[in-house]
Amino acid sequence: MFASLLLAILQATSAETHTVQSSLVTDEKAVFATVESVDVVSARARIGGVIGELRVDEGDAVEAGDIIAIVVDDRLGPQIGAVNSTAAALSAQLDQARSDLARAQDLFDRGIFAQARLDEAQTAVDVLENQLASARQERAVIVQQSREGNVLAPTAGRVLDVPVTAGSVVLPGEMIASVASDLYVLRLMLPERHARSISEGDSIRVDGSDLTGDVAPNGFIRQVYPRIQEGRVMADALVDGLGDFFVGERVRVLVAVDSRETIFIPDIYIDTRYGVDYVRVQGDGDAAHDVVIQRGEVRGSDIEILSGLLAGDVLVQP
Repeated sequence: MFASLLLAILQATSAETHTVQSSLVTDEKAVFATVESVDVVSARARIGGVIGELRVDEGDAVEAGDIIAIVVDDRLGPQIGAVNSTAAALSAQLDQARSDLARAQDLFDRGIFAQARLDEAQTAVDVLENQLASARQERAVIVQQSREGNVLAPTAGRVLDVPVTAGSVVLPGEMIASVASDLYVLRLMLPERHARSISEGDSIRVDGSDLTGDVAPNGFIRQVYPRIQEGRVMADALVDGLGDFFVGERVRVLVAVDSRETIFIPDIYIDTRYGVDYVRVQGDGDAAHDVVIQRGEVRGSDIEILSGLLAGDVLVQP
C-alpha cells in the first residue's frame, strides 16, 4: 500500500508540469464596417443649358480637371455674335473719328479750327475707344461663360453616380456627377459604451474570410467622430488595398475595445470527461488532484480559463 502511494507521488512529480500565470489580453468586438470614400464631392454645372456631351458613366476613373460633361447654352452664340457686330461697328466709328481728329488737328495747326473743335474731335475718339474696349470685355465675359459649360472633375477618384443624360436641361449649380476620392476607409459603427475605449491609432483586424486581392489583414483607426447618433459612435479605419472593393460593401472587422487580466493554459492540460473539463493541480507536498474548470476563449493551442484556477497553481499533465 505504501509502495503504491509512493509510486503515484513519484509519477506525479516526474510528470510534465505547467505553472499558471495571468496575462493581459485585449478583448475584440466583431463589427461590420462599410467601405466608404473619405470625400464624395459633386461635379456641378456652372451655367444653365442643355447637356450636349456626357463623357463619363458610373464606375469610370477620373483625374482632377477632367471634362465630365459639356453644357451648351444656345443663347450664348447669338450674344457673342451681337457683341462682335457691336464691336465691329464701334471699330469703324473709331477709325472715322480718328480721321476726323487728324483733320481737325491739321486745321487747328493752320489756324482755321478753334481749340473747342479740336477738343470735341479728341473726345469723340476717347469715347469710341472706351466703348470698343467695353464691347471686347463683354465678349470676353460671354466667351468665358461658354467655356464654363465644361463640367470638370473636382478631384481624382471614381464616378459613383451620374443622375443626368445627354440632352438633359440643367440649371446652374445642378449636380452632374458625384465622384469618390481615391482614399477609401472602413467606416465602423460601434455601440456608445465603447466610445471612450477607442482612439486614433488603435489597430483593427480584417476578418480573414473578407481578405481578397491586396487587402492588408490589419489597419488602424484614422478618425473617431465626436458625435454619437442613435446610440452609436462612428470611426474611420485605414486599411491598405481597399480600392478593389465596392463603395458601400460590408467587411467584418475586429476592433480592440477593452483589456483585462486572464489565464490561458495549453489545451494538453485539460481532460474532458462526460462533458466536464478537469485539470490536475499539484498541491504543496500532496498528490495532484482534479479541479473542475470552465473554458473561455480559444487562441491557438491555448485555452482561456474563466474559473477554477489561480495564478501560481501548478498543473500536471493528465
